Amino acid sequence: MRKIHVIGIGAGDPDHLTLQAVKALRSTEVFFVLDKGEEKADLVGLRRDILAAHLPDPAAYRLVEARDPERDRKAEGAAYSPAVGDWRSRRADLYERLIAEEVGEDESGAFLVWGDPALYDSTLGILDEVLDRGTVTFTYDVVPGISSVSALVARHRTGLNRVARPVQITTGRRLAEGFPEGVDDVVVMLDAHQAFRRYADEDPDQDLYIYWGAYIGTPDEILVSGPLAEAGPRIEQVRAEARERKGWIMDTYLLRRHPRE
Repeated sequence: MRKIHVIGIGAGDPDHLTLQAVKALRSTEVFFVLDKGEEKADLVGLRRDILAAHLPDPAAYRLVEARDPERDRKAEGAAYSPAVGDWRSRRADLYERLIAEEVGEDESGAFLVWGDPALYDSTLGILDEVLDRGTVTFTYDVVPGISSVSALVARHRTGLNRVARPVQITTGRRLAEGFPEGVDDVVVMLDAHQAFRRYADEDPDQDLYIYWGAYIGTPDEILVSGPLAEAGPRIEQVRAEARERKGWIMDTYLLRRHPRE
């Protein structure tokens, strides 16, 4: 029976891998890496660096690269969910082929997932879709990783939550619809349009504080924090400059209300 490891590799630093993740790497014959195009070639390079750091003998494994299907990133509103569903199905087609063709019946393969596979990642759902099709059989396990959320608050030397208060993890798309009710600590991911800007305009008393980070765990890491009214414009500037320089950006932030309490 084929075995697939879904390995959380942290936010980019090879030292983010847990001992469990390193053990999983060392028991794997085939590693799958999805190429997202020339602009994001750094992401493939970081995965190669992680393998080189923990598997010094390149002859001990095979690295299989494949082009990631393109997703319609302009889809909005009612078209958004169908666009994501179509992209995931095309990814399932790719995973199905890769596992069937590249992993022998008595071998193990692995997908290296940024951060933690259980947090805002589609790999587990896609593998379940492949299994439901019944054309290729395998078992899989999941190795948790250090998420960008954990790395963000650690780098800013703050906690994710406060005593007796909840914390919510959401997307920029949801934050743009309104600040979650009953929650004062909100982690925002996948925010391509910087939804925090509307709250900077609505926060003249500086009652909101932001902890922002981009390329966390990599040599290009950028951190900005402070009252939202002051830090927001700075984040917009450095974010635009970084995206122009690299062609892509991965960032996240913690938005905290009533920071002085």
